[in-house]
Parts: sequence; structure tokens; C-alpha cells
Amino acid sequence: MDFEASAAHVSWSKQLTQRILITGSEGLIGRVVREDLTAHGYLVKGLDLRGLAGEQGDVCNAAQVVDVVASCDGVLHLAAVSRVVWGERDPEHCWATNVGGLCNVLEAAQSHGRRPWVIFASSREVYGQPELLPATEDTPLAPVNVYARSKVEGERLVQLARQSGLQTAVIRLSNVFGRPDDHADRVVPAFARAAVTGQPLRVDGPSHTFDFTHVEDVSRGIVSLIQRLTAGEDCADPIHFVSGQATTLGELAALAVEIASSTSSVVTAPPRNFDVARFYGTHQRATTTLNWTPRVPLRNGLARLIADFQLEASLPTSTLSAA
Repeated sequence: MDFEASAAHVSWSKQLTQRILITGSEGLIGRVVREDLTAHGYLVKGLDLRGLAGEQGDVCNAAQVVDVVASCDGVLHLAAVSRVVWGERDPEHCWATNVGGLCNVLEAAQSHGRRPWVIFASSREVYGQPELLPATEDTPLAPVNVYARSKVEGERLVQLARQSGLQTAVIRLSNVFGRPDDHADRVVPAFARAAVTGQPLRVDGPSHTFDFTHVEDVSRGIVSLIQRLTAGEDCADPIHFVSGQATTLGELAALAVEIASSTSSVVTAPPRNFDVARFYGTHQRATTTLNWTPRVPLRNGLARLIADFQLEASLPTSTLSAA
């Protein structure tokens, strides 16, 4: 079944009764998924440290989680310490948020009579340094940093909850990008902004290779998965939402400079010892299960992001502050 078109199989009235909680709703992925789910007729509530009135909260606060989960039919759990380097700097906080916060969500879902389904956002970091590429969802898990270990533990907890009867799904994401209001130190927005402003692009490990996936593609995949769950279907196995294309950091930097017609220099540095060196994956399972394939090539997505930064740079400071 084509779950991108499954609105034809699930009535609008049924969708409108589906109340979806997004934890980490103010993050890059959370904001885009919220827009897309709302457009598909779902009722969406957020929980985020940066949330506005009625949606500000912390997944580490069990009472808050119980309260918001109680009124939901499904939970998209995105909330996390989402940067590898942050996990290395403060491993206790990373573990408390990524594992403890997930425990709170799973326990709340299992304890409530509605027993909402839970989608857990994991990461390509769980594979560590894969011996064979492209990686599939069956590639052995071998985490090499704190963040990755927290995601592996999260997947284990989700599987235990599933064995106890909770409907769950696991998605694995890779270097998601696409909006200017992302974390400034993530590599794609960092390179794009530097190229626009004429600043040097620092490349830690120019031969390191990754799979860069546009946020709109990721959101479309998540919505398709939610439509599947809404339709009463199951999804037992982890699913990649990845581009399937390998790009080195050196190539990414050069592409940003080219697209921006920039005079920026590219400065290389040794890689960090906690970073994965090489990853790109296959999306065959997502294609087979959800009829999903990526649609936004890296060049196109990067060009759009650079255009956003160029527009931002051209606006008066007062206009940016008001926005």
C-alpha cells in the first residue's frame, strides 16, 4: 500500500480524532513534521524546553510527560541531546535526557488506557564505523560515542516496550538539514552560513563521508509512517530515512562555496576522535514498506539553504529581531 496516499484509506474524520504528541517539537525536524501533520488533518501538540505557553516542558519531568501523553493517540519522540559533541561534553545530561526522557515517554504510554503508539527517532550513529557500506538496518550496532550509546539503549528500551504490547516503531536518521534556524554548529548550516558571510569553512576530517538528508524528505517519511500506524498497520523493524548518497565533508564545503559564489577559504583540520568517519545507507526498506524515496538532492537542498541565509543577511537587524 502507498502510505503517502493513504488518506484515501483513512477518512478525514478519523484523522481528525488522531492526536499526536511531538516531543522536541521546536527542533528542526519537529517543526517541519508538525506543519506536515497539521496539513494532513492531524491534531498536534508539542512538548519542548523552548515551547510556548501550554507546550513548554521537559521529557525528564515524568509528571509532565504523563500529563501530555494521556490525551494522545500517538507520540513522535524526537526530544534528545542531539549533538554528538554535547554528549561528549556532558555525558550524564545526555544519558538523562536521551534514555531517562524516553523511559518517561514509554512508561506513560504503557500506563495509560489509550496506550498510544510511540515512534522513536534513532540515528545512524548506532552503527559506529560500519565495515560494509551502504549500511542497511541490519548492519551490526557498534556505537563509538556517548550519544550513539544512548540511542542504542533507547532502541533496546523500545523493543522491550514492544514485547510488552506497546505499538512502537524506530526510525534511524542521518545528518538531517534544510532550514536556517537549525543548530548553528551542525555541519551543513555551518558551511552554508560561512560561505554566505565570507568566513572560512573549517573541515574536521575532509575525507569523512556522510549521508545528508533533507528535512522535508524526513518529514514526509515520518508522516507516511504515522499514516501507516493510524491505519492500524504495524512496523516492527527499524527504518532508514536517508538519501543513500555518499558525500565527503571536503566535497560539501566545496559545494557550499560554489553555490554561494563565495570567496571563503576552506581550512582543514584533523577529525575528532569521537566522530564516525564514514556512513551512507540504503533506503530500500522505507521504499518497500512506505513507498518512500528521497526527493531533495543535496545540491538542491543546499542551494535553498544558502538562499535562505543570503536573504537573512540582506534583511535589516530590526526585521530579524521582529521575526
